[in-house]
Amino acid sequence: QVQLVESGGGLVQAGGSLRLSCAASGRTFGSYDMGWFRQAPGKEREFVAAINWSGGNTYYADSVKGRFTISRDNAKNTVYLQMNSLEPEDTAVYYCAASRKKPTAWDSQTLYNYWGQGTQVTVSS
Repeated sequence: QVQLVESGGGLVQAGGSLRLSCAASGRTFGSYDMGWFRQAPGKEREFVAAINWSGGNTYYADSVKGRFTISRDNAKNTVYLQMNSLEPEDTAVYYCAASRKKPTAWDSQTLYNYWGQGTQVTVSS
């Protein structure tokens, strides 16, 4: 089992940047595929980005492609989400998630076994 704790959220002006971190407990972090999702007020949770266990493959939602970058440091048990050129539409609670299932649809919430509590990102116009 793995526990996930997100950090790095906050209030930023449109056009600004934030870097989210997700720290994982346990000694098997390197065997998990990781994802970031977000949920805006009144909307369903949606996929943002994912990275495979080695960091060699990454996947992005079209809405963030070219602006967000997912990465991981397995030595630090941490996955990151660098968010640049933020827009008010990026305002949401951001969640990280971990998966040990055979990867099928990276953007499907059912792929992921474990979830963090989330961190709020607010982008002002």
